[in-house]
Amino acid sequence: MSSQLKLEELVQDTRVHRRIYLEEEIFELEMERIFERNWVFVGHESEVAAPGDFKTVMMGTQPAIMTRDDNGDLHVLMNRCMHRAATVCQEERGNCSAFRCWYHGWTYNHKGDLIGVPYANGYSASFDKRKFGLIKAARVENYRGLVFASLSPDVESLPSYLGGARYYIDLFLDLSPEGAVETRAGLHKYGYDGNWKFQMENGVDGYHPNFVHQAFFETQVKPIGHKVMQLFTDSSECTAKDLGNGHSLLDMSPKRGPGPRTVPSILRGQTSNTASETYLNSLINRFGQDRTAEILAASNVNIGVFPNLLIIGIQFRNTMPVSATRTDVHLLPTTLKGVPDEINVARLRAHEAFYGPAGGGAPDDVEMFNRCTAGLRVKGAEWLELSRGIEREHTDADGIITANITDETTQRAFYRRWKAPIRTARLQSSTTICRV
Repeated sequence: MSSQLKLEELVQDTRVHRRIYLEEEIFELEMERIFERNWVFVGHESEVAAPGDFKTVMMGTQPAIMTRDDNGDLHVLMNRCMHRAATVCQEERGNCSAFRCWYHGWTYNHKGDLIGVPYANGYSASFDKRKFGLIKAARVENYRGLVFASLSPDVESLPSYLGGARYYIDLFLDLSPEGAVETRAGLHKYGYDGNWKFQMENGVDGYHPNFVHQAFFETQVKPIGHKVMQLFTDSSECTAKDLGNGHSLLDMSPKRGPGPRTVPSILRGQTSNTASETYLNSLINRFGQDRTAEILAASNVNIGVFPNLLIIGIQFRNTMPVSATRTDVHLLPTTLKGVPDEINVARLRAHEAFYGPAGGGAPDDVEMFNRCTAGLRVKGAEWLELSRGIEREHTDADGIITANITDETTQRAFYRRWKAPIRTARLQSSTTICRV
């Protein structure tokens, strides 16, 4: 006999219901309860480095603009003229003196202030331009160059929200001897006909690489490809971690003691000995040998920051929901400040080889997202299984839930955070949306 299934039951400890990937009404709840009430990654400060720079972004499904004003301060403005609602910025990025709505000419500065109204005499004396500035994100904070915004003023501080992910973000940024990266080397984009959660799940999934990316690994030099595949097995020492707050990690760093290390694996054989030694010595001079060993290991982690940021390889990956069954993804490759050009070129070439439009990795993942979306149309198979490794999870010395890299610890971490704001919601049509 079938039983009624309520909204709050769609995500359970070891499985999720197919409708969370398909229902537009659930998608709208996600936008309201998650993307409007959490910190959302919008970009890196180097994308708007100079006064007057801007970049159009999305806050969930709401268009916005990240700007830098004449004083050098960052803002996130909603991309909606306060007159008749037309977007005021159409370009993806650039530099300008002001934002002018092309519908009726209302003009705004980089702080969002309304500074120009054509034929202003047509308005009464009570018309106050100060009341018609662009809506601003309630909170904007910058963590070491990563810019996050929230539409809610009630979110916790950004460092507190990042929690256990901060340690690994710091390691990633400290791959630069100056402790800073830039994202001005270009942008990779792709989209797929599927739910945004597929991308967030997959970015920290250590179970799929040996199958989805097998062809790419086999095209590498045989010892290298075989060594990479060994990372993603039941016998691997690599781990999956729940960092709290919905954040998670695939840790593929070598399990060795402290001491100096060589350059990251993606650079070996791709850079001259001189460039590699210069880079390694600059890290040791800045951070010391033990910390340098930790930092270099950071080139072998995938970080998931709830709800929309993945840090993988050399990139910041922004997952942007469009609808329940459509998602856009932007990949921002980073370059390191204070290193020989040869190092950055090698990093970019390695990124392109796997994640570029003709790369050996990202297109494979997109194909899987499309196949999953097609498979979700099958009725009668209502649940997606996320139980792998739950019995071998353990809490490490730092209090972090840890398991084998092929286990679904990271997906369970994501959905624990997802469920918290959703469980109190009610669908407009009915609290009962399907049958088991």
